[in-house]
Amino acid sequence: MITAVYVLAAVLPAVALMYYVYKHDKIEKEPMDLLLKCALSGVYAAVLSVAGESLFEMIMSNFTYSSVTSYAIATAIMVAAVEEFSKLLFLKKRTWNDPNFNYLFDAVVYSVFVSLGFAAIENVLYVFQYGLSIAIARALLAIPAHLGFSVMMGVYYGQAKAAEIYGNKKDYRKYILAAYFVPVIMHAIYDACALSESGTAMIIFIVFVVIMDIVVFRTIKKGASVDRSF
Repeated sequence: MITAVYVLAAVLPAVALMYYVYKHDKIEKEPMDLLLKCALSGVYAAVLSVAGESLFEMIMSNFTYSSVTSYAIATAIMVAAVEEFSKLLFLKKRTWNDPNFNYLFDAVVYSVFVSLGFAAIENVLYVFQYGLSIAIARALLAIPAHLGFSVMMGVYYGQAKAAEIYGNKKDYRKYILAAYFVPVIMHAIYDACALSESGTAMIIFIVFVVIMDIVVFRTIKKGASVDRSF
């Protein structure tokens, strides 16, 4: 019973946001089996991230850091680079050649399901390690943050797919790089502020989260409203 409560507390916030994005996909709903595979791909991405982060932590341990802030920034960049790479890798592997990927907003839906599958399993581990008290904080901050990173990844991922279909290699490279680096930058700012112990960093963190949430939810609504096929 306790295990079930822990799992539900960890997973439900991610599922709720998945549904929020799914219901905005107005023109052509994606097959549920494909979306479940995307969410499972997020779990695989989390496993790959653990391996990648362990390797980078070993490398980072050989360096000295002048302050908590410098260590926080280095750690944030490392975590963001590894996790967003893992998500994009499995997102592309799972969806790029799928015949259902035929609308721009599909890319956002797929990206969100991969990222929130990642966030859900990460949340389960946190809740079992630190207890239910951590679930509320992560539901309000970490899960929406993963949503934010994934929506921006999805926007550029869809543009990259369109560019490939139309044979525009230059735009493809530009958008696929943006699909990686824009979420990495957002993720790194989020983690660096969260890990830093300074009051200024906390103020930046709060402002960043508020602005990101506003922009992301507006992006979801706008992307759904102007959706088009390739």
